[in-house]
Amino acid sequence: MPNANLILFLGEALVYVAVMICLLHLRARLGLGVFVAALGVMHFIETYLAAVFYVALPFGVISPGSAVLFSGKLMMILLLYVKEDAATVRQPIYGLLAGNFLTVALSLLLRRHDTVAIVPNRVADLAFIDEMGWLMVWGTTLLYFDSLIIILLYERLGRWLRSFVTLRFLICGVAVLTFDQLGFYAALRFVNGAPADVFWGGWMAKMLAAPFYAIAIGLYLNASRHPFLAISDRPLGDIFNDLTFRERYEDLLSRSGQDTLTGALDRGRFEAEGQQMLRDAATRNSSVSLMIIDVDHFKGVNDRFGHIEGDRVLQKLVETVKAKLRPTDRLFRYGGEEFVVLCPGLAYADALSRAEDIRLAVSAQVATPNGHPVTASIGISSTLADGSGIRDLLSQADIRLYAAKSGGRDRVVGR
Repeated sequence: MPNANLILFLGEALVYVAVMICLLHLRARLGLGVFVAALGVMHFIETYLAAVFYVALPFGVISPGSAVLFSGKLMMILLLYVKEDAATVRQPIYGLLAGNFLTVALSLLLRRHDTVAIVPNRVADLAFIDEMGWLMVWGTTLLYFDSLIIILLYERLGRWLRSFVTLRFLICGVAVLTFDQLGFYAALRFVNGAPADVFWGGWMAKMLAAPFYAIAIGLYLNASRHPFLAISDRPLGDIFNDLTFRERYEDLLSRSGQDTLTGALDRGRFEAEGQQMLRDAATRNSSVSLMIIDVDHFKGVNDRFGHIEGDRVLQKLVETVKAKLRPTDRLFRYGGEEFVVLCPGLAYADALSRAEDIRLAVSAQVATPNGHPVTASIGISSTLADGSGIRDLLSQADIRLYAAKSGGRDRVVGR
């Protein structure tokens, strides 16, 4: 029977990872809400099974809710971060927290009803609902910290394991699932008096689940050609700040068609106009080139001279870049010190030459208050060799931007 249970566990994990990866991969067609809703729907059964449903495996007594479903969810959250960003990751976690607190609050009110028996020998177990509500609140609170830790650890490991994405997922999974097992077992021990065997068996199962999900996700990322090799070289504190403030900044930018600081078009306009530009180019059988321009060591400018001087540098940069563009080209502020240029009708070779002109102009005309030149790194992509969609061009240019930064900055990198 333990061996049969182990085979069933493997089958459950295969079904879970296949369906969730499929939903995430199809987010452009189905919408990201489908993936997020699936995560939320599974949360109750994860907690319920982890609290009361256990089976015997060769190495202990295990719950599939914890070993299979929760382990998979945590790895899916990290995959969502890799595919999207930290602001997107927080949305389902906040939704789960709100829903679980609401469950507890409503269960307290439901207790006050005078109920009527409709089905013989069937009554609502409100005490169970209340107990499950508090367990889910605790579990989701742990999940919030799990998500922060796993993202920060993933970014940190990228400094040493840049090319080993599967290994990074594995290390992150092992470390954070161990932390979570300690936290959730403490709640089970307090609420249900769970024995120590539950902790050790559950931990062992999660340690086996981590390589399974890491390999599955690594295979998917490799197959989907996602630019997971593009690792940020920002300090850890900057990444943590992104977890807190990034969507607020982007929300402010999306409220107008123009970035008020620099005068460039904003990210909302990029989202609206980019795909339309590609469709128009396709009907005319002409090319579109995309550049991502990132200011080198911009954080150092802010830290040394203050944010007012940092703003002035960005304004001068935009002025310099605009002077090198054609009337039909579009310059967008994509976020922070990162800018995107769309050049309709510009072939790859011409775009490479134009980007080099921009790079030289920036280093010659933009400077810090002490006269030190400000430089920029640029990544380039073009249709159709790099893809026909705006996301394809953006992803390829992003890979090349990070190659430019890794290669010493102040340079243009294309195909």
